[in-house]
Amino acid sequence: MKNITAVILAAGLGTRMKTDTPKVMHPVGSGTVLGRVISGLKKAGVREIIAVVGYKAELIESSFKDDARFVRQRQLLGSGDALKCALGSVAKTSDTVLVTCGDAPLISEATYRSIIKTHHDKKAGCTLLACRLDDPASYGRIVRGKNGDVIKIVEEKDASGEENSINEVNVGTYCFDKDAAEKYIYDIEPNKKKKEFYLTDIVDIFARNGKPVASVTCAPEEAIGINTRKDLAIVNKIANRNKIEELMESGVTVIDPDATYVDDTAAVGKDTIIFPGTVIEGDVKIGSMCRIGPFARIRPGTVLEDGVVVGNFVEVCRTKIGSDTRVKHHTYLGDAVLGRGVNIGAGTITANYDGKEKHRTVIEDGVSVGVGVIFIAPIKIGKGATIGAGSVITRNKDVPPGATVAGVPARPLDAKK
Repeated sequence: MKNITAVILAAGLGTRMKTDTPKVMHPVGSGTVLGRVISGLKKAGVREIIAVVGYKAELIESSFKDDARFVRQRQLLGSGDALKCALGSVAKTSDTVLVTCGDAPLISEATYRSIIKTHHDKKAGCTLLACRLDDPASYGRIVRGKNGDVIKIVEEKDASGEENSINEVNVGTYCFDKDAAEKYIYDIEPNKKKKEFYLTDIVDIFARNGKPVASVTCAPEEAIGINTRKDLAIVNKIANRNKIEELMESGVTVIDPDATYVDDTAAVGKDTIIFPGTVIEGDVKIGSMCRIGPFARIRPGTVLEDGVVVGNFVEVCRTKIGSDTRVKHHTYLGDAVLGRGVNIGAGTITANYDGKEKHRTVIEDGVSVGVGVIFIAPIKIGKGATIGAGSVITRNKDVPPGATVAGVPARPLDAKK
């Protein structure tokens, strides 16, 4: 989207997390809290992104140097002060500023698009993201006038009895007319108790100065901000549930969604079955008609082509497995390339790390591997070869196509003693 700059408020300490790591850097799936916020904005079409950082700013900046520009909040004086710090860095070509929290990773791209569209359609000075909650505790309440217009936001601790009963709450995401924001941000006064500048106060300032305040309502789960480890667990569970529901709608069978983890970035083909206890991490690509698990771990950098079977207690990492290959029991495959129609016996291990570097194992089409085999990489097993049970294939001792080898170290069975 043109003429829009997003400002992410990500300077907080995360005191309730009891952590030495900025809370926006904690994991959601294989990424981070802040990474999901940035991803959602980009998917919504926002290209100009500024993150306001404070606590351990260097760590955040180095992690997202290619995704955002950064402004440092030297003193953590609240969200109003954070936006004030950022406004001077907003591009002159931007007429709209979208402000969101760095600890709210479940806001969808559709919601970001909706708040921007509403803001422009209604020619509002400010458009805020609202939500209705059965239990609005700890959230700022949205107060409306007799005509239904938003007139202010009241923090829970400052709410009167009547205001405290309001269940429409402020999520902490706003669209502002940039010129108006630059004007009225200086009218925010510090809170008497905490001596911080609350961005929520700007809504009242806009309303009193005749600048229309609009609102967009989102789903309750999108409103969840991460302040505690419990919040982090809830967000991870929701993100995983959403991904698994997406897969099931696309034709993937997940036997027990509550006992399965699939990362957001993974791709799974239709008619694949995922059994309980399976963990699929990162940018994994799985074809159609595969069977995965139970209790399998598929790690980043892995590609499984159509019809692959990965069974119980199998771990696969940075490995490509060709179609109709079977890896059924108690096996580790790392930094490997397997061809089509390979059968891997139980307990097989690719020893890919020599203490300094990782090396590749190549197993070509139609190879049969017995139980308990160890491949010490780098090694190549030729097409149609057979590896006897319990064998150790030592590094650089390639097995020719069609050969049968066994032993420790493995030798051709017809070799002379």
